Amino acid sequence: MTEAGPLLAVQGIRKRFGDFEAVRGLSFEVRAGEVFGFLGPNGAGKTTSLRMLMNITRPDAGSVTFMGGPVMDRRLVGYLPEERGLFEDATLIDTLVYLGTLRGMSRADARAEGKRWLERLGFTERLTARLNTLSKGNQQKVQFLGAVIHRPALAVLDEPFSGLDPLNQELFLDLIGELRARGAAVLLSAHQLTLAERLCDRLLLIANGAELLSGTLDEIRLRAAGGASEEVKLELRRGAGGGSGDPVAAVARVAPGVECRAGEEREGLVTLDVALPAGSDLGPLLAELARAWRIERISTSALSLHEIYVRAVRGADPAAAAAPLAPAGEPEAHHA
Repeated sequence: MTEAGPLLAVQGIRKRFGDFEAVRGLSFEVRAGEVFGFLGPNGAGKTTSLRMLMNITRPDAGSVTFMGGPVMDRRLVGYLPEERGLFEDATLIDTLVYLGTLRGMSRADARAEGKRWLERLGFTERLTARLNTLSKGNQQKVQFLGAVIHRPALAVLDEPFSGLDPLNQELFLDLIGELRARGAAVLLSAHQLTLAERLCDRLLLIANGAELLSGTLDEIRLRAAGGASEEVKLELRRGAGGGSGDPVAAVARVAPGVECRAGEEREGLVTLDVALPAGSDLGPLLAELARAWRIERISTSALSLHEIYVRAVRGADPAAAAAPLAPAGEPEAHHA
């Protein structure tokens, strides 16, 4: 591997369980000093893929190389699994010492580093508290520290924000940003798409075990929804003019093929969402709408990762798209 090459390279991995193919030929690379988002609906194959990367299970086909070799060195890799795997009757500091030594640290170094991290995260008075006395959110903090205490070159984080309230989500954003700033690579799987959008340098969206979209957020925006990269939201009130009363049909007349959704009309007012290529001329669209509607408000914004995700998954698998997502900016569960 050259100095500029990928830290982690995944080529064509596949995994089958009986007649079900959970992962179908995934390929991607993760580079030092970046956060790589690995996103998809429940059952898309994310956790199975991460377990293959960590050599917990072996791929049926394809390859995984880390720093140019085929073996994941636990001294250089940190792994936060989706399921908690802590000994609940152990103390916080003993837990971190144990996990640090598993990753090649001496007991003295693991204790010093664990104490420093626990004090930073507000556990100064609870170093010898047992894990079963902590909330789920605080247990998640300890498990996260156990994954990064040894300063890994690669951190694989499967749903790190699970169980965290908004303040602790922000804390984790800062901690993951620090990993990136010191040159580590972070492979992040998460359902909180607004957090992933803020954090990730590049992304891979998958469904049914296969790639849907990949690249930077800007690159994905250009590929999503037929090249649409800008969302235009209009609030329309029925006017006295002639023309069709259907705003979606009006959009189709002047911008055929553009994705458009109208909310339910209430007391003559309707909200219209239109996905357009960035920099589109709104003049013809507004003129057509004005024949039957009075335009009360217009706002434009870049397509969010949430919107891109829903569109991409809905197009690949309508059943998967029906699965609930964590609301934008909200945790899956609220715990202190």
